[in-house]
Amino acid sequence: MEDSVIADIRVLPFSTDSTSVSHLVAAVVNVLKQAPDVKYQVTPMATIVEGPLYRVIELMQEMHELPFTMGIDRVVTSINIDDRRDKLAGSAMDVLQFLLAERIVDVIGGCRRLLIHGTFL
Repeated sequence: MEDSVIADIRVLPFSTDSTSVSHLVAAVVNVLKQAPDVKYQVTPMATIVEGPLYRVIELMQEMHELPFTMGIDRVVTSINIDDRRDKLAGSAMDVLQFLLAERIVDVIGGCRRLLIHGTFL
């Protein structure tokens, strides 16, 4: 994505009646599902969002406000933004796919060495 940033966003609801917040997480992620102009990836600790800076901030505000509409009285939202302007950056997902592909090549090479030499080098 041209002129995009990569951000990790955490929306933390407090004052819930239960330790389970999966229904809140699902609702917050639904905000991103309805935004076709950004890419996102949910992780165990945060949600990674990639898109134009103004759009990421708009979505972050919408994600922050949503738990209040669901009866939560206190929400803490944190965001880290990686905004690189010296060159076009690949997406976080592209980087992860590259690293995974490199690891697969390492595994295939190791298997080939095992077949040829009977042991890993």
